[in-house]
Amino acid sequence: MISWELVFFLEEPSARVMLEGLLPKILPAHIVPRYITFEGKTDLEKNISRKLRAWLNPQTRFVVLRDQDSSSCTDVKNTLVKLCNEAGKANTLVRVACRELESWYIGDLKAVEDGLGLSGLARQQNKSKFRNPDVLNNAYEELSKLTKQTYQKVSGSRAIGPHLDKNRNYSKSFQVFVTGIEKVINSSGS
Repeated sequence: MISWELVFFLEEPSARVMLEGLLPKILPAHIVPRYITFEGKTDLEKNISRKLRAWLNPQTRFVVLRDQDSSSCTDVKNTLVKLCNEAGKANTLVRVACRELESWYIGDLKAVEDGLGLSGLARQQNKSKFRNPDVLNNAYEELSKLTKQTYQKVSGSRAIGPHLDKNRNYSKSFQVFVTGIEKVINSSGS
């Protein structure tokens, strides 16, 4: 089997540590993930084209992940796709976390419960606001409240990442992200 790498361009460190826990459950052993972490969305958008152009290994596939925040999801994705195309990397997978990464965690409260060593969170998954976490405008604040301020961006993402499960996650954008990764793997002959 040919070894190739999957390079993730990420808005922030919390996305990296979450992926470090999640990806071992998704990626075959011969695929090597690499992470390029930026200092926020402005830094990502300013520098992604240059970084993509500079990557010379033809055995590389790229994934860009950015939070939607208060922007239009379509606008965010279109901007990132345009930057990737300008860099000559039109086959880059671009995904947007709706609205923020914490929405993915709220979509799987069992993962939050297990990762942070809390009890009783998974029972709350059936509350209406947690069944569609991608529409929450304040997922970070909501997660902080749910965890009684236990959740911190980087350490919480590191703890929760290994427990995230596509099959029980209510976040549509998380499911689309994982499905996209699976398609990249399958289309690359893995």
